[in-house]
Amino acid sequence: MQDPYQITTGAIKEPPASWWGKLKFLGPSFILSASIVGSGELIATTVLGAKAGFTALWVIVLSCLLKVTVQLEFGKHTILTGESAMSAFNKLSGFSIGKAKWSLWVVFLILLPKIAQIGGILGATAVVFNMLFNNIPLKISAVIVALMSSLLIYKGNYRRVELLSAGMIALFTLLTLTSLFSLRYTPYQFGWDEISSGLAFQISGDLMLFAIGAFGITGVASDEIISYTYWCIEKGYASYTGAFQDTPEWKKRAKGWMQVMYFDAVLSMLIYTTVTVAFYLLGAAILYKQEVVPLGNEVIETLALIYTQSLGVGFKNVYLIGAFFVLFSSLYATLAFWIRLLTDLFGHFAWIDFWDMSKRKRISNLLACLLPAIWLLAYLFINLPVLMVLAGGVAGSVLLFLVIFVAYHLKYKRQQVIPSGAAYTIAFWISIISIVSVGVYGIMKLIIRD
Repeated sequence: MQDPYQITTGAIKEPPASWWGKLKFLGPSFILSASIVGSGELIATTVLGAKAGFTALWVIVLSCLLKVTVQLEFGKHTILTGESAMSAFNKLSGFSIGKAKWSLWVVFLILLPKIAQIGGILGATAVVFNMLFNNIPLKISAVIVALMSSLLIYKGNYRRVELLSAGMIALFTLLTLTSLFSLRYTPYQFGWDEISSGLAFQISGDLMLFAIGAFGITGVASDEIISYTYWCIEKGYASYTGAFQDTPEWKKRAKGWMQVMYFDAVLSMLIYTTVTVAFYLLGAAILYKQEVVPLGNEVIETLALIYTQSLGVGFKNVYLIGAFFVLFSSLYATLAFWIRLLTDLFGHFAWIDFWDMSKRKRISNLLACLLPAIWLLAYLFINLPVLMVLAGGVAGSVLLFLVIFVAYHLKYKRQQVIPSGAAYTIAFWISIISIVSVGVYGIMKLIIRD
């Protein structure tokens, strides 16, 4: 079996020329969408809709659309060089600790407080599972969710991750849209007038803080940007391109596979934008009209109750099953990403031989068992939710700034064998400015707490 992280001439393949041909090589977008659409979209976006009504819809749309160019820069670099994100991080200037640069140790340390944060995602998934099967205690539900994620990843290759992610995306998209369209048969129905009011680029001052917060939560984040490089490598984009050659043939082939990657990234953006907007509209249509602003997992419970009252238990279960797969798919894709990230880090630290595929697989299988167990313990025994959110928020902000710095480094400090056009560069800087602005705001909110 060919190791996708080893770039060889035998794996070179010409890119598809037609749109139909490109469809056959999509895949990273499915895993990315499964990861992106999680608790932030399901809960925080719905809460913003409950607070703002339809008026802040444009904030959600822009949040999903504006950040994608940084992701494209990492994907482009991976195709042109065959490097994962951590390999790119390791080429930043500065001091080394052992075999690895400072930047890799920063990433490794950031993962520690994120354990509690992902434990929270596991816990939210368990809450929905418990609502579907209320005869099963919540703690047992959490154990079941952890076991499910572990078993589905264990000894699983990229293809399994892609197929399961695609299946869960199809399911939760269908169920979420069904939940939304079913509102036309309830007192909470809405029409184009309400939607158009949300696209007027207007928002009252008292909602601005909530809008900025939602902008930071939704769309692609630092974890997804880093993970995208692994999915592009394992899909084969870098191997199909081949090692760099300063020839017209190689550059033409590289441009072709970059176009496939761009198509893939845009598809991902459309998927998570659609689902995120749907959750926002649910909050705006149902909760805003009732003047109800639930917090945390109460969002799911409140909407489930309203569906039961308006349309019956059947539609409540449609919503809950969709919510479960939104959360579980995020947990599943995060586990797949962490396994690859940690094995990559361990390789750079010289703790394992990353280039020995059999050894790397053994470590991956071990992590598939250990990580869900660690996240489960974090959920069960760390009963400090404010501290968990604070730690995860600070860690995420630090990683976000590091990702932006690396993106700048890739574009302006590394050799640009295929230069970007003016439109791409403008979009790149819009992405950076929007992400940095929200990151600074997020840190200020964490430091200056009410």
